[in-house]
Amino acid sequence: MNNQEEMKKDELNAAPETAEAAGETEEKTVSPQEKTAEPAAEEAPEQPEEKKEDKKDEKKKGFFSKKNEIEELKTRISELEGENVKLKNEYLKAYADTENTRRRLQQEAEQTRKYRIQSFALDILPVLDNLERALAIEPTPETESYRKGVEMIYQQLIHALTKEGVSEIEAQGKEFDPNFHQALMMEAVEGVEPNHVTEVLQKGYMLKDRILRAAMVKVSE
Repeated sequence: MNNQEEMKKDELNAAPETAEAAGETEEKTVSPQEKTAEPAAEEAPEQPEEKKEDKKDEKKKGFFSKKNEIEELKTRISELEGENVKLKNEYLKAYADTENTRRRLQQEAEQTRKYRIQSFALDILPVLDNLERALAIEPTPETESYRKGVEMIYQQLIHALTKEGVSEIEAQGKEFDPNFHQALMMEAVEGVEPNHVTEVLQKGYMLKDRILRAAMVKVSE
């Protein structure tokens, strides 16, 4: 009995040692997954360098992207500036055309006001001519009163035309001027210089600064 009890004690004492040895064996045993994980653990410190490179690449891409955008904006600005110059020139041309049209219409309106009686005056001039011929006739006692009436009418017409800017062209004794005189005859007159008006056959008239009718004259040779 004593021998059996001692053997059991020895087995019990040996059991913990065997367990410890087994534990040590288990600790020393490394799985293939653990072996694969070890290099990964060793490579982990290199990841920040890769991230830096990636960030550099992103910055480069962003830089070139911004550069392209700036170039596109510059091109667009240049196009808009060209359009602006074109529109400005068109505006100035339209403005100049408008101003020229306005001035032309204003001048035409002024001319119309200034020479508004031209047509009427031209119709009146033959009446004046006839009245002058009537007044040139030597009156008789019987026609004297009629002559005075004709003269009054003639003076009233002259006064009305003068108020509207109609004036007689001076011709008698003046040097012939084709701008104001129309030569119907040429004659040699003693004591008169050549190319001078010797007789007015029909009076000429001006309407302000415009010739209404040239004077018809005889001119010395």
